Amino acid sequence: MNFTPKHRRWAGPIVALVAIAALVGLLPHMGFTSGPKSPLWTEERSPVQTAQVQMPDWVRLSREAKPAVVNISAKLNAESQAPPQLRGRPDERSFEDFFKRFFDEGPRHPVRAGGSGFILNANGYVVTNNHVVENAADIQVKLGDGRELPAKVVGRDAKTDLALLKIEATGLPVIPLGDSTALQVGEPVMAIGNPFGLEQTVTTGIVSATGRVIGSGPYDNFIQTDASINPGNSGGPLINARGEVIGINTAIFSRGGGSVGIGFAVPSSLAKTVITQLADRGKVERGWLGVAIQPLTQELAKSFKRGDTTGALVSEVKEGSPAEKAGMKTGDVIVELDGKKVTKATDLPGLVAEMPVGKNVPIVVMRDGREVRLNAQIARLEDESPTKVAETEGKGQLGLSVQPVTPPMARELGLKVKEGVLVRDVVEGGRAAEAGIRAGDVIVEVDRRPVRTIEDFKAHLAKQAKDAPVVLLVNRDGQTMYVAIPAA
Repeated sequence: MNFTPKHRRWAGPIVALVAIAALVGLLPHMGFTSGPKSPLWTEERSPVQTAQVQMPDWVRLSREAKPAVVNISAKLNAESQAPPQLRGRPDERSFEDFFKRFFDEGPRHPVRAGGSGFILNANGYVVTNNHVVENAADIQVKLGDGRELPAKVVGRDAKTDLALLKIEATGLPVIPLGDSTALQVGEPVMAIGNPFGLEQTVTTGIVSATGRVIGSGPYDNFIQTDASINPGNSGGPLINARGEVIGINTAIFSRGGGSVGIGFAVPSSLAKTVITQLADRGKVERGWLGVAIQPLTQELAKSFKRGDTTGALVSEVKEGSPAEKAGMKTGDVIVELDGKKVTKATDLPGLVAEMPVGKNVPIVVMRDGREVRLNAQIARLEDESPTKVAETEGKGQLGLSVQPVTPPMARELGLKVKEGVLVRDVVEGGRAAEAGIRAGDVIVEVDRRPVRTIEDFKAHLAKQAKDAPVVLLVNRDGQTMYVAIPAA
């Protein structure tokens, strides 16, 4: 193409336009198109996107629920303030740890711990957390209408951190229990409670996750939420968009004691079973199979001839247990219990615990790559909660509470011994405290006689002469020492 001097000034722009036109003509052949046909994105909206978003009417729901949410004040005695071994790092501690750590910094005299709860029954039944009322000498429940009533403990369950209280009142407002099994991640929720003593506080958020395991015990199955939960919310309700309680707020993950958007609640499906038993008999009876289990990793799955990681790997079968009698072996992978699938190791404890004592249940295990069917009769899980130990009649009390040392406990607390009884609480001013016994000590002998169980401990104390001192062999931080407790 030839340009005269007159037209040369247009040569550059013309060439550029021609190049652009050629390039645009080539774009479709290069796999690029313009507009909505681009394969890099789509402007078509999914059914979820096009559906009208209905925000919950939190104003109405909070107005209806708040009258049934209560403030719980529990008077703690000095002996209940002795801090146990706190589990985990400071940012992983529960409300219980927060309370005990907080109160341990002050003087040892009766103090009041605060928490929340909600009215389950119009005749005065109130649900809260076990750690809110544990070791409380006096419990007061403040209702939404301002009345303050004394409460008694109907029953407590430390393993799920739930407690059922009773106040003498009728015609009370209630909140219905919903079905937490239907919860979806992302579903909106509302928490109501008394954080830091600020009564009737409402916060909202979503369900961040379900089935969370946070290391609080064998029945971990928490709802995780980002609704603000703080100390004092403990025991309060987590409510769905239909105004139903789908969780009981229990713990937080926090580096400074306040909410960072990670809170945990006991699901209502688990709470229903526990509350029913507490109302009927004041305690929870659980089934026992008698196995130690662990998750099945990819590497372990190959070793045990499994194509996937589903199931619970049996690492130990307890002697004389229902599992042993059924023929279960170490290395078995439990994949089904009583017709219910065991997809992960954490599923099994809850399934077994819910089984009625004495029931014969079919169990499917994978052994060396083949399916084996067993049948076990569920036994009763013996309570291993701390046991208050009294001396023989006429000698007074030592002033301590103890708990049997188990292998899992020894690992968790870093104990140097595997047998004995662990001192959990020591009464300030009591005989044991005056002699120098501390919470966390492990008593391995009483007057030169070995102690392996609570029964051993009590039997040895019963044989003591009334006017003789009690000589204990104690292991403290790996070191053993004799401690003489003077006669009463």
